[in-house]
Amino acid sequence: MKLPYITRDGYDQLHKELDYLWNVKRPDVTAKVSWAASLGDRSENADYHYNKRLLAQIDRRVRFLRHCLNDLQVVEYNRQQEGKVFFGAYVEIEADDDGSVMQIRIVGGEEIFGRSNYISIDSPMAKALLGKAQDDEAVVKTPKGDRLWYINKIAYRTPEWFEEQDIFDTYMQDENPDENIKVEEVSEEEQKRIEQEYLKTLVK
Repeated sequence: MKLPYITRDGYDQLHKELDYLWNVKRPDVTAKVSWAASLGDRSENADYHYNKRLLAQIDRRVRFLRHCLNDLQVVEYNRQQEGKVFFGAYVEIEADDDGSVMQIRIVGGEEIFGRSNYISIDSPMAKALLGKAQDDEAVVKTPKGDRLWYINKIAYRTPEWFEEQDIFDTYMQDENPDENIKVEEVSEEEQKRIEQEYLKTLVK
């Protein structure tokens, strides 16, 4: 069973996404649907169907976020965590076999946001690291067998050695300004491509 935990940062990020979708994106797409519908025959109106599908995706994501935010339990930082790996920790680990180094943060499953350096508390890596201290060893079970990792560093405030990514800011910046796009000049193929790129940001 997936643990319903989330960091304070992750909780605020989900709230930020919900506010953006409900107060900014949804009204914008709703207006486009109404405008496209006013043009007449909807059966051949690609812009109407495109924005109608997008609106349905936004509504599904909004429902998910509202349900999710009610059920998740925010885990605040506690000073007693210092020196050991617990939920919310930033950890630098080094592989015993090839010396490769990874910097990761252990978070809840709903706050990974597509970041490659965030891992879920439910993952085998996180389970192997929990409770360990600096210089300890952790054996991670993988489909290819056990792998040994050494814990180099542990932090609970974003350290200089960790590259923090704000996925939501990128997600908003990727939106194309409406004033720069004339609907009639965008092909149906291009509309589908834009839709798929946007929908990727809405999927967990």
